[in-house]
Amino acid sequence: MKRGFLIALEGVDGSGKTTQARLLAAALKDRGLKVVLTREPTDGPQGEKLRRYLAGPARHLSAAAELALFTADRRDHVRQVISPGLAAGLIVISDRYYYSSVAYQGALGLDPGAILALNQAFAPPPDLMFILTLPISRAVARLSATPGRERQVSEVADYLEKVAVIYAGLQGPRIHHLDAALSQEVMHDHILALTLEALKE
Repeated sequence: MKRGFLIALEGVDGSGKTTQARLLAAALKDRGLKVVLTREPTDGPQGEKLRRYLAGPARHLSAAAELALFTADRRDHVRQVISPGLAAGLIVISDRYYYSSVAYQGALGLDPGAILALNQAFAPPPDLMFILTLPISRAVARLSATPGRERQVSEVADYLEKVAVIYAGLQGPRIHHLDAALSQEVMHDHILALTLEALKE
């Protein structure tokens, strides 16, 4: 059976990646393709622990402790969702993946290269990755304007600026940096077109 195809969507909080992941999954399903839409942190025990931590009230873990939690959650994610999906020949779309750790824990002072190596030792690399870029002031404004949304401890402008710098430095033939200031519809059309082209290859 042909190996599946792994797509990751990345970007700072408020860049719209969750919406774009859902739109992409729906569009591919409409074309008759078999898709698994997943996310990090996951809905598993480690992921739920992370979600509670990120919901506040304060950031109290060290960068290394945060990375350990994210890595444990990702190991479960790879074992339970990503690897089985790829083995079954499915298109797996992940709303965040290990590049989030590279950017977010890297912005706390850990070595981004070491974080990348740690994750690549057990996690399949994405076949395609979209990094949505947006000025941090706009990203924070979007988050603040979302009704009923609780602010996360990571949503601090100065910190997100550092996160964005690390994301901007990530380059490769499978990595696409996209302007998230574009309309939702234009963004979706662009992501879908790039995805369909990559799937043909």
